[in-house]
Amino acid sequence: MKSLKDIEKELTPEEIAESYVFPGAKDKKDRKEILDVYRDYRKKISSKQSAKNKLIAELLQLKFLIEDYVTTDNYNAIYHFGYFLKEYISRIEKNNKEFAGEIDVAPTELSQVINKHRRPTEKLIYRLELHSNRNFPALLWFKVLEKERAYELTHDKRIIDSEKKHVKQKLEFSI
Repeated sequence: MKSLKDIEKELTPEEIAESYVFPGAKDKKDRKEILDVYRDYRKKISSKQSAKNKLIAELLQLKFLIEDYVTTDNYNAIYHFGYFLKEYISRIEKNNKEFAGEIDVAPTELSQVINKHRRPTEKLIYRLELHSNRNFPALLWFKVLEKERAYELTHDKRIIDSEKKHVKQKLEFSI
């Protein structure tokens, strides 16, 4: 039996990964056939799902994405509050105006939040929790905002520089 080091010398990391994904596949044609069978199976299973189960799967996927994002140390400018809100609205198959009506928020306010022209209010965040039947808790939405704010506080030199003039005296040492 070959050792892991011997296998790593003979195969690329991609080939090693493919051997786990497509066990028994001998070549690219074989892998493609296995992938096609798998894809057909997934389509068949998916077509049998009810609309409610598809919605649940979509929302769970979004919730896990948000939870993963807020628990990592990495900041990604794409994943802002408005991005996740837009995804939520899209996955429940509503348009912005319709959704704004469901949570009693002005469509312009909703649009401004989605497009990062305005910060979401607490009332909006609580209404998102209630609208989702508490599946997306207010605390989860607040954590997205907290991550954005933490990044801004540590990286926006413009704010830091503008506030320096208001500090008349500072400690003489650092700890």
